[in-house]
Amino acid sequence: MSEKIVFTEKQYLGREFTPLCIRLVLAIFCFAVYAFTDPNDKTGDLLAVVGFAILIISIIMGFLPHFRTRVENKSVVLNGLWTTRLVKIDLNGIVKAEVAPYSRYFLNNPVYNLHSKGTIRFFAGGRDAVHLTDRDGLVYIVGSQHPYELLRAVKAEIGGKL
Repeated sequence: MSEKIVFTEKQYLGREFTPLCIRLVLAIFCFAVYAFTDPNDKTGDLLAVVGFAILIISIIMGFLPHFRTRVENKSVVLNGLWTTRLVKIDLNGIVKAEVAPYSRYFLNNPVYNLHSKGTIRFFAGGRDAVHLTDRDGLVYIVGSQHPYELLRAVKAEIGGKL
């Protein structure tokens, strides 16, 4: 059985725009308060260290993968970070696939395999997600930076029966 990968995408923890901006604003705040403190005050030095630590952590998180999405062999394979389990969604049981907004909220936390209210969520960043509904009514919400390409790949694997 050949492994023909139709779609692949890696999503990273530190590359989402809103949390990155929040971390940078915190670092700038630390550096601004450091600039206005007394040179003999030791707490000012602590603020500089915290500001640099925030910047270094942000850089490291930019290279830290959250999960990888692949569409291959009539399934969607989601492989998470380090200790998470491999999730394989069989496309033979999917009755509906569509692109919809991931959430109505502006700020969303990254999640992997979160079971909540009849849905299973996978999200690291982006505004839209692919909603896959199976025969039992369970909805898989797969967040993606390229949701229309993921939807096209899913429909190509299913064979256009959706």
